[in-house]
Amino acid sequence: MMFQNRDELKKGIDGVLSVTGNGVAVLNESKLRDRLIDRLVYTAVFCDDEETKTSSRWLIRRAGAALGILSSSIQSLYEAMGRKEVTGFTVPAINLRGITYHSAQAVFRAAVDGKVGALIFEIARSEIGYTEQRPAEFAAAVTAAAIKTGFAGPLFLQGDHFQINAKKFAQDPSAEVDGVKALIREAVAGGFYNIDIDPSTVVDLSRATIKEQQENNYIINAELTELIRSIEPAGITISIGGEIGEVGGKNTTVEEFRIFMDNYLEELNKIGGMKGISKISIQTGTTHGGVPLPDGTIAKVKIDFDTLEKISEVARSEYGLSGAVQHGASTLPNEAFDKFPPTQTAEIHLATGFQNIIYDSDHFPAELKQRIYAYINDKLRGEKKESDTQEQFIYKTRKKGFGAFKKDMWDLPAPVLGAIGKELENQFAFLFGRLNVNNTKDIIERHITPVDVPSEPPAALQ
Repeated sequence: MMFQNRDELKKGIDGVLSVTGNGVAVLNESKLRDRLIDRLVYTAVFCDDEETKTSSRWLIRRAGAALGILSSSIQSLYEAMGRKEVTGFTVPAINLRGITYHSAQAVFRAAVDGKVGALIFEIARSEIGYTEQRPAEFAAAVTAAAIKTGFAGPLFLQGDHFQINAKKFAQDPSAEVDGVKALIREAVAGGFYNIDIDPSTVVDLSRATIKEQQENNYIINAELTELIRSIEPAGITISIGGEIGEVGGKNTTVEEFRIFMDNYLEELNKIGGMKGISKISIQTGTTHGGVPLPDGTIAKVKIDFDTLEKISEVARSEYGLSGAVQHGASTLPNEAFDKFPPTQTAEIHLATGFQNIIYDSDHFPAELKQRIYAYINDKLRGEKKESDTQEQFIYKTRKKGFGAFKKDMWDLPAPVLGAIGKELENQFAFLFGRLNVNNTKDIIERHITPVDVPSEPPAALQ
């Protein structure tokens, strides 16, 4: 399926792709979509030869650019939302933990059918680790899926929860912040022009005032904002997200938001007065992945839509932000999703629900699931809490099977991948309808001007 070395790669693209300076010419689009893109993406993900893997990733990204698929920042749209010129929908940000090339195709099929343009693909700092997907790989897989399905237009790739680890920060603050900075540099180099900073983990609610509680948060946000602005490619303003309340903690208040923003902006003024965040993530009652009950089912939660609406309004009216962001939402009941656009929620993050569709599909091989669960019971037993039932333990840890069994999942028979992909596509189409992002392609075209960032070909292709 994949190319083993650069000679095979060069021979394989002959007559279909041609390297021209810093770009790629698509000589035969039908052959690219029919077969070559599959081989390129498998090489980009699984090839043992690093030179060939890197070359495949470059070819995918540059072939995408030639077809009008360009990594972009959503900043201009969010600025228009901040001016209240654009409203009425909530942008879905989709985390793809497993079978990314095939899952992304399901997203794009639904997007093409619904003429969806307002759509983000993202991966969190923690997910990068346990799903074994570095930013460059994730970008290549999503771009390849866009090529395969005929999607064209701005491609919004986002670093989700580029988060400060509270325990590591307590031990060595500088080292932990430097770790996030290194990831930001890697992500931006890989085409991620939307970055969500998350030092909400080091908010200290034991301190006397809200300003003191949020101090670490707004100072680190400003420091990381400065870094991002310093490494932006020419012509691109990266969309940066901030976060006040850690998801799963206490609900956020309007007062906390104002105090955070005022002090964050003051910190930015001290270091040059650069453009700040475009949105703010808050806590409204959800938990990442949902709360599994003893039988493995998910507890129902009550979202504080009133807080979402109030903070979104203050964010727009007083600070020019796009609004509030809802995390941990993919496991909500279906009837909840059409409530987000009326509250002017700017963005909603969706992850675990898609993971559940894959694992719980009748088409997912029982033998593979048994091997994954056996691995979890063997290798991850130390993560089981005394209070967890077996069902709760499996539910909370099976996300880590996507990395350990990545190739097994990608190598599933085509009919199996197709059937699971159809289930995912149906859910994406449902969500796009409820979040009111169908027919937003024209809106994106009006507000986003994609910029082609030059990229020299790897030595193997020169």
